[in-house]
Amino acid sequence: MSDAIVPDARFAADWLALREPADHAARSSGLSEAAAARLAAAPDDTLRIVDLGCGSGSNLRHLAPRLPGPQHWHLVDHDADLLARAARECADQRDRSGRPVTITTIAADLDHDPGALIAEAHLVTAAALLDLVDADWLDRLATACAAHVVPALIALSVDGDLAFETDGAPEDDEDDAFVFARLAEHQRRDKGFGAALGTQAPAAFERAFQRHGWHVAPAATPWRLGRDDARLAAALIDGWREAATAQAPARAARIAGWARRRAADVAAGRACCRVGHRDLLATPPRAEP
Repeated sequence: MSDAIVPDARFAADWLALREPADHAARSSGLSEAAAARLAAAPDDTLRIVDLGCGSGSNLRHLAPRLPGPQHWHLVDHDADLLARAARECADQRDRSGRPVTITTIAADLDHDPGALIAEAHLVTAAALLDLVDADWLDRLATACAAHVVPALIALSVDGDLAFETDGAPEDDEDDAFVFARLAEHQRRDKGFGAALGTQAPAAFERAFQRHGWHVAPAATPWRLGRDDARLAAALIDGWREAATAQAPARAARIAGWARRRAADVAAGRACCRVGHRDLLATPPRAEP
């Protein structure tokens, strides 16, 4: 679990731990509640939930206590070390009624047909994943969900809404504009799934599911990083510096100066860093009475 704000998709466990509080604070409670209501109506005793690109298990830790149970999670990731960490750190998780959650870890790349992974699921979920994939992968996910009638709750997809704010108002800064443009270019690089959708992922997700007649409910879930989040902001800005420099190496000095200035602004409380995300819940059309 990560996203295109970190260059070259290096999903280090320390980065995932650093961002987890901001992720959980940003998540849409309304979409989680809607998913919970749908799961509560499922006829099976045990709810099977598939988490694609699970990383160290942050998505499970957020959702499990908000969803009914009993729950059995299938955690899918290509990184065996992260899967082992997820299994350890999620071992004591419980559903909203206090029942223990059970877990199966699956070491697998996500670049093949997702249908086999979600065929028996009641819900497929992912966090900070969509901006890394290409349009073809997203179409295959939507097709598999439609074929197996599996709703999808996808969280924290970057949407390109980036700004440094003072007193709640975006600043008009030439260096910000330059760096953010280079970052958008970098986000469209191949992250292992083809040409990454980057900030176009939320819109592409809606189109992919709507082609099957499904309803997609979006929710804005931005990070707003201030002085209390200075460590996360500094790591984020440094990741942006690396990505922008990869796109414009001749402007490395300008980009480095911008990164130092912006990290200092947040640490001193002079500015807040807004990072736009979207949560999305795709559900099948209602059956005709």
